[in-house]
Amino acid sequence: MLLKELESFIEEDIGYNDVSCSIVPDHRVQAEVVSNEDGIAAGISEAAQIFEYFDILATTDLTEGSAIKKDDTIFTLDGGARSILRAERLALNFLGRMSGIATLTRRYVDRANGVRIAGTRKTTPGFRKFEKKAVIAGGGDPHRFNLSDTVMIKDNHIAVLGLERAVSAARERASFTQKIEVEVEDMASAIHAAEMGADIIMFDNMAADEIEKTIKTLADRGIRDGIILEASGGISLENIGDYARTGIDVISLGALTHSSRWLDISLRIKQIQRTEK
Repeated sequence: MLLKELESFIEEDIGYNDVSCSIVPDHRVQAEVVSNEDGIAAGISEAAQIFEYFDILATTDLTEGSAIKKDDTIFTLDGGARSILRAERLALNFLGRMSGIATLTRRYVDRANGVRIAGTRKTTPGFRKFEKKAVIAGGGDPHRFNLSDTVMIKDNHIAVLGLERAVSAARERASFTQKIEVEVEDMASAIHAAEMGADIIMFDNMAADEIEKTIKTLADRGIRDGIILEASGGISLENIGDYARTGIDVISLGALTHSSRWLDISLRIKQIQRTEK
């Protein structure tokens, strides 16, 4: 992360009158960051940067996306007691939040039978790049980062402009580097979008059997090839197998970020080297 971001996070967390850490003798201590449950590690580099900022020696054998088990050591730490206490919550917040996203993403990836799993823009304001990075650590695809990455024509765009005018306008104004994605809710709209030259068609809140029929129809009409087909909405760990078998290319889920549970991670001081006489 950028230094200005890190210092902003630190300023928010420490505040202006940190009594709890300042009353602690600044002995040199050794500590461990430990996982309290199985999962996928993410936020390793961010936590390491936080520890480094506070002059804490942090060592780890893990990388982004490493599988971890309950009671595994994520970091071993060596530094001043006050510094470790001040870095603790911020580092654990990054690790817990990002590892939770990576863990849930990996669960979806494991059930998707090779279909690409992607995130969405349903992210925490100001924390998007870290949440997208966590999706990648879990084996997923970050999808577009912002509105400028891809021209996505959604239901409200179509409500205002109509499908044909929206796609035509996008074709006129989009850079050659930008794909045009159209959100559809039924077979007729999918066929229309394909005929209009959409690069990506996203089936929104459509049942798996309806998507399968639509993909077959697109193939029968000779307009399936060259189009990326994406499914989103109403997809869960329980039914993702049904969607993966439809012939879809991508499954995108806001749940990867907005519904992931934090991984339970703790910091434990193990040894104190007292400097008092």
